[in-house]
Amino acid sequence: MVRRHELTDRAWAEIAPLLPVKGRPGGQWADHRRVLNGILWKLATGVPWRDLPERYGPWQTCYERFRRWQADGTWQRLLAHAQTRSDAVGEVDWEVVVDATIVGAHQHAAGARTGDHPTTSAPVPSRTRHGDAAVAG
Repeated sequence: MVRRHELTDRAWAEIAPLLPVKGRPGGQWADHRRVLNGILWKLATGVPWRDLPERYGPWQTCYERFRRWQADGTWQRLLAHAQTRSDAVGEVDWEVVVDATIVGAHQHAAGARTGDHPTTSAPVPSRTRHGDAAVAG
C-alpha cells in the first residue's frame, strides 16, 4: 500500500531509469525509492529535515541526496520528464493564477514625517487677479 506523498509503482517505473546509477566513490547509494519518498514527503509537508520519519532512513541521507540531485540537474530532468509525459496523455491542467491583491491603508499611514509638527497650519497666500501672490497677513 502506497502512503500519502509517496511514489506509486507506476510512477517509480517511469522515473527509476532517470536516476543516477552510481553513488559517491567507494560507496553505494541507499535505496533510491525510499530516499526519494522521504524527499517527496518532506517537500509536501514542509517539515524540517530533522523531523523526517524514520521509515525513510536517516534525514541526512535524504537531505544530501536532495542537495546533490539539485546541483547535478537530476531534479530538473525528473520534472521535465514528468511534465512532458503527463502533458502528452492529458494529465496536466496548465492553469495560470494571477494574484491582484490590493491592501488598503489608513490615510495617516502614508509615510508622514515624524518629529515636531506644528499644531496649526501656516496661512496659504492667495492669488490676486493678475496672478501675483498676495502677502499673507
